[in-house]
Amino acid sequence: MPERFKKKSGKFRGTRTCGGGDPKNRRGKGCKGGWGRAGMKKHRFTYATKYEPGKFGSGAHGFIRPNKKKIQTINIYEIENQAEKGPFIFYGKVLGNGEITQPVEVHAFAFTKNAKEKIEKVGGKIEILQSTTKSKEKNAETKEAVKEQDGDEE
Repeated sequence: MPERFKKKSGKFRGTRTCGGGDPKNRRGKGCKGGWGRAGMKKHRFTYATKYEPGKFGSGAHGFIRPNKKKIQTINIYEIENQAEKGPFIFYGKVLGNGEITQPVEVHAFAFTKNAKEKIEKVGGKIEILQSTTKSKEKNAETKEAVKEQDGDEE
């Protein structure tokens, strides 16, 4: 029985032009489509929408503050795995996911309510570290106080 539709091979082994049609095609820079980002709103628009979403208004919503700092987080079960004898210091926020069985002294910038309860329930201790933003505020306050004192002496 003859085949009605022959499957087209995608490899083009042994062919002269590898599916490019006439040998004159694909010869020079004429089929490149421009330099750099040329055609991003025309013939390369599908590339832009797939690999650079939000570049030309598709998928971009709102404003993202560039200097926004993300605080690191850790869960209680990870603390138990990492904690050895002595205090455990973490420069971030402690979350309450998981269980803890041994008492640990934990120092961190912030704790969730659930994390505090679980650590204290086992007999551990919690100490909140001074964050960098708070220390900046204190430095600003001391600078203002120094300026006021300098102004009073005049």
